[in-house]
Amino acid sequence: MKLIIVESPTKAKTISRFLGKEYTVESSSGHLRDLPKKKISVDVENNFKPTYVAIPKAKKKITELKKIVQSSNEVILATDEDREGEAIAWHIVHILDLSKNSKKKYSRIVFHEITKSAIENALENPRDIDIKLVNAQQARRILDRLVGYKLSPLLWKKVKMGLSAGRVQSVAVRLICDREEEINKFKPQEYWNIEADLSKSGEKDKPFIAKLAKKEGKSITKLGIKNKNESDKILTDLENANYKVVDIKRKEVKNSPPPPFITSTLQQVAIRNLGYSAKQTMMLAQQLYEGIEINGKSEGLITYMRTDSYNLAKTATSSIKSFIEKEYGKEYSLAIPRFYKKKSKNAQEAHEAIRPTDFKRNPESIKNHLESRRYRLYNLIWKRTIACQMREALMDSTSVDIEANKYTFRANGSIVKFDGFSKVYLGDKGIFKEAILPKLDLNEILELIKLNSTQHSTEPPARFSEASLVAALEKYGIGRPSTYAPTLSTIQDRGYVENIDKRFHPKEIGTLVNKILKEHFPNIVDIEFTAQMEEDLDLVAQDKKNWVKTLSDFYDPFIKNIKKKEKELSKKKLTEEETDKKCPKCGKPVVKKLGRFGKFYACSNYPDCKHTEPLEEEKKEKEKINEKCEKCGSTLELKMGRFGKFLACSKYPDCKNTKPFTISLNVACPKCKKGEIVEKRTKKGRNFYACNKYPKCDFALWQKPTGKKCPKCANLLVYAGKNKSKCSQKECAYEKENTENNTNKKT
Repeated sequence: MKLIIVESPTKAKTISRFLGKEYTVESSSGHLRDLPKKKISVDVENNFKPTYVAIPKAKKKITELKKIVQSSNEVILATDEDREGEAIAWHIVHILDLSKNSKKKYSRIVFHEITKSAIENALENPRDIDIKLVNAQQARRILDRLVGYKLSPLLWKKVKMGLSAGRVQSVAVRLICDREEEINKFKPQEYWNIEADLSKSGEKDKPFIAKLAKKEGKSITKLGIKNKNESDKILTDLENANYKVVDIKRKEVKNSPPPPFITSTLQQVAIRNLGYSAKQTMMLAQQLYEGIEINGKSEGLITYMRTDSYNLAKTATSSIKSFIEKEYGKEYSLAIPRFYKKKSKNAQEAHEAIRPTDFKRNPESIKNHLESRRYRLYNLIWKRTIACQMREALMDSTSVDIEANKYTFRANGSIVKFDGFSKVYLGDKGIFKEAILPKLDLNEILELIKLNSTQHSTEPPARFSEASLVAALEKYGIGRPSTYAPTLSTIQDRGYVENIDKRFHPKEIGTLVNKILKEHFPNIVDIEFTAQMEEDLDLVAQDKKNWVKTLSDFYDPFIKNIKKKEKELSKKKLTEEETDKKCPKCGKPVVKKLGRFGKFYACSNYPDCKHTEPLEEEKKEKEKINEKCEKCGSTLELKMGRFGKFLACSKYPDCKNTKPFTISLNVACPKCKKGEIVEKRTKKGRNFYACNKYPKCDFALWQKPTGKKCPKCANLLVYAGKNKSKCSQKECAYEKENTENNTNKKT
């Protein structure tokens, strides 16, 4: 009997159906051994030799596998083909006592997809374990262990217990904190846009828009019209002007399809288009890769999902071409396959991009076999892969310059000439919107319907979403495909950042830790240094750099700095800020401290004086509270807990009554007519809006109500982005641009 070992039970089930009775397929259920949690277990004096132990929860599995190995003639290791999978295979060899010198023969096989042909081809072409990949994985694991075990205790002493630092997570937190600093420092600038609603003579029912572009032949920049006075001056200059067509340019524009998905782009598009988190995306992709039950058989639907290669196998491009020609026609297919360059010079391993294993298996044909989230992700992958091998979409683009006195307006239009790949995949945001202009002639005089001058202001850079943070990490070369999702989870679990309305906000503890690391351990959060470290690990995987020397080059200066900073910071109180306030009890200076639930004022003479008081903004909030405890009639006070602010009885601990702290919007509840809508937060930090009579009334909304009613159905309107509102009911499609307060109109 031949024993095949994989990581996952689902993967084992899928593979087993392709093989004969001479094979038994078992799973290791992930890693079998690792560095122990409670010890550093790296001998830095002996070439960074690690001490691995069996993972406690894997001991039963190890016993089971050892028994099966005894009755097997050959062991075949079929773990994933990346560094992590290679390391798992290497650990299996050691923990099951397999070796080349023993009577028990073992080999290693790899495959991009879990299909019969791929498995059979892998079995025909076994290889040895790639020790280069193992060394790269070991170096990464040891490096992260050294950083965590040497730096984290310092944070425990100087900030609070439970904190951690890491090469990738600390840089991710820095990106978020740096962005917050940019936002706080940002000063908005006012600017105005002027547009003309025009039409051909006698065709006022067919208007089109032209934007002011030039004055006396010079382009007007975005901030060119700085205030209302300048805008009004232009409107005055345009009184009684003739609008004459002075230039018409037509050209054909090609839109190329995006490349097939790699790990980072799949996460980004799934976050934006499907609303999945990076972690959820990878979980669903793993399920599609390992196998889905279809007609009683487990089928692997996509190729391996941890990859940074855009490569597609020749058999795949050939299969796509045949499918396109059959389903859409030869005019949509390419004569020669389209190949995409690797995302970066560090793109690793010989993986393919993420693609379906069988292109004939279109999403609709298997929809009934897929849970809705899996279906939507498979549909996204299938369409993008098909589209990448289709012809470009062609657009007829027209640009018209219209002269009015000394000013020039420009109108742009486009018409889809050939839909090409957009027949299958519109792009990540839906890129083909026709803007049709009427047929215009040179020197033609147009009719002005109205002039619109609109006030705007520049906006600060947006906070990172999961999608944009993954894109930033990839851009800077921080982390690798397998690390993006865990990193995003870790920085939230540690309490460094919070995800509010799908945007990352740094928490006070995250800002403080980032400040400490930037000031005292700059290499740990330095983007270039961390990216170079990733490149060094790639060179280890390519056998171009020694893994021990790579660790030594990092560790020697790192540990010297740790020892230096331990002495330097021993007497500093990093969680305190000086203030000009004096303690009302003892007269000593008052400091601003960072506590378990945020910042507060405290006497610097602690523990002799234990005076504390809330910050000014919290005092103002507390002064507004005029509620009585329902149980004992005492005053309710504002408190801070692990899930945010709440109200508690001032007679605690005699009375332990608490209730949520809410912010009233002064909007009557449309359901019960008795309560009012208040702002609340979920435990995960997401804002929502609900009736304050809950649980008697369960009315709730995710979007903030405007206080106005929909003119179509009388339900509440909610904010739907900048200067826009829409009906809170999905069934009603009412939307409105809110421009009444910032638009001047001149006819």
